[in-house]
Amino acid sequence: MSNKEAVLMVGRLMELAARTAPKAMGQDFIEASLLSDEQRVRLGEDMIALGRERGVPGFGRDGQSVLDSDAVVLLGLLPHLGAGLDCGACGLSSCQEFNSRSAAKDFQGPNCALRLLDLGIALGSAAKVAAEHNVDNRIMYRIGVSAIRLGLSRANVCLGIPLSASGKNIFFDRGR
Repeated sequence: MSNKEAVLMVGRLMELAARTAPKAMGQDFIEASLLSDEQRVRLGEDMIALGRERGVPGFGRDGQSVLDSDAVVLLGLLPHLGAGLDCGACGLSSCQEFNSRSAAKDFQGPNCALRLLDLGIALGSAAKVAAEHNVDNRIMYRIGVSAIRLGLSRANVCLGIPLSASGKNIFFDRGR
């Protein structure tokens, strides 16, 4: 088995870890997907282009990391209703008010705080699997922005975890 094949197997295990991570009220709104090589390259190239469009060099730097990686796992929070607890953590007075509002920037919102916690737990579970298998990884916000822009994700909020197995962790000691 090659390093690349092993990294792809770990990516599949990361999808599984995200799927089985605990979810508020037992309801699953998590999207998990391992990108194909073609999708990964498109994503990296789009991130570089987005960095030029926005004048944000971090997109280009992270896009190059995606191009240099062996694989990318996307994790996102799919469209959802409020959990029905009227907890106010989303900043609105009730789940009914939450369910009637939407605004857009990089991601769609508002989002239920409990559902966002589910995404955080899924991200942590997936990153833990990569770390346990000695696969270098880093959770990246900018991957999700391009993934949604390219239609690789249907999520309201999406983040990505690029994966690499080489002699040096490519996700650290990077330029600005």
